Amino acid sequence: MILHSTTCIEKRRVAFGRSARAGLAALALIGLCSSAFAADKPPLAPDTVSPFTTDSRISATIEFSLRALASDIEEDIPRRLASIDERVSCVHRRVLFFQINANCDIYGFVERSGAVSVYGRGDRVYGSVPIYGALEGQGANRFTARIHGETEASATIEAEARPQLTRDWSLDLNFSDGFRWSEPPVLHVLGREIPLANYAEPRIRSQLAHVRERALAAARRLDLHDKAARAWRDAFEPVELSDNPQVWLQLTPQKAAFAGVRADSRVLRGSLELSGSAETFVGQQPPAVTATALPPLGHDVSEPGTFEVILPVRIGYDVLKDKITQAVTAVAPVAGMSIQDVEVYPSSGKLVVGLRVAKATNTDANAGQWTYLTAALQVDADGHAVRLSDLAAATSDEGIAAVIDPLIAQLRDKMSVDYEIAYENLLNAANAKLTRPLKDGFRMEGQLSSAKLEKVYLPADGIVIALRASGELKILYGM
Repeated sequence: MILHSTTCIEKRRVAFGRSARAGLAALALIGLCSSAFAADKPPLAPDTVSPFTTDSRISATIEFSLRALASDIEEDIPRRLASIDERVSCVHRRVLFFQINANCDIYGFVERSGAVSVYGRGDRVYGSVPIYGALEGQGANRFTARIHGETEASATIEAEARPQLTRDWSLDLNFSDGFRWSEPPVLHVLGREIPLANYAEPRIRSQLAHVRERALAAARRLDLHDKAARAWRDAFEPVELSDNPQVWLQLTPQKAAFAGVRADSRVLRGSLELSGSAETFVGQQPPAVTATALPPLGHDVSEPGTFEVILPVRIGYDVLKDKITQAVTAVAPVAGMSIQDVEVYPSSGKLVVGLRVAKATNTDANAGQWTYLTAALQVDADGHAVRLSDLAAATSDEGIAAVIDPLIAQLRDKMSVDYEIAYENLLNAANAKLTRPLKDGFRMEGQLSSAKLEKVYLPADGIVIALRASGELKILYGM
């Protein structure tokens, strides 16, 4: 057997040395040396595809209406903020030779004159409520009964709070408040001005302390912990990214971090970052993952991180076979050859291309001899194309080079498989599936905007291009 193979090799070397008919002579010799070629066939050895898993982050944003919060706070603020009933020394005058000191009774009220207004800007929440005061002064005895004065004034109570989420998931409002009079209340009695703010303000400030307590209670009634726990559980639900082919996403959150509070004219938003693993499954829905309890808050983050997921794009070996057949069929007749059949399969990380080559003049359907090439795959992630690289003959026989060199050159330069449509279909399907309603006022919104090459696999049924897709994924409440 060894002698026979060696003789064939020597004959091919002599034949390929002849310049005029080197290619045809080699083809004539192919039929005499079938055992040598069969021994050079690489074995079928597909890749084992690793799980499509990556660390990932999603955001959970809980949004509350500031108008509803204002209404809730307003319910706890009484209409009348203060009642005033004071006796003061209101007259100090010298009449002729007498010094007259008279007392006056000051009485009146301060009331809330409008609705509570709450709005946000950045990480601050601002509130205000208008108040109105009406006060009168009346002489306190029969000698001063004719002394009388009255006044009224309006003011705006203003509050500023910086919401913070504590480690026990309660929402804390760090208040600073005060009020300003549009015109301070002043009682005019016998040419004397009696400032009444000193009598009204202590009662108003006392009432403001109660308002702060009620506002904090209203903030706690928002129950951020319960809503965050619900968003946490929702994140464990598998999501079908595509139905053709069937691709599933399984998130497994592990940590939660506070990502700040933001507010505008209408809403207050509290954001969390949920971090864990994201795994992609191809085929049937993966088994359910039991949701864990909402963990304690971790360290604060400035904003939720990028959501990432591995998207697998599959190219069947039959697609490659068609492309290879088209490429080599175009050049084979020029070299006096015909390609009777093509075979494509994986072998230990390489792609094997089997070509059954015959003379162009041979019309027998079973004619020709198999020769095998090995190649690496070059993936252009930006151009969404796959090409063959490092093409080489599987046999060490130098004589066969004259036959296959034109085919190798053609495959290297002309063979390309475009997977852009498959990629875009998968990306669009995933984006459509990631945006969907959830239960109890929650919903999910996702958008994958870019992808880069993660890894290429050569399993038994086709090329798998694993792409790391990046974007954002949110679980929202109340927005």
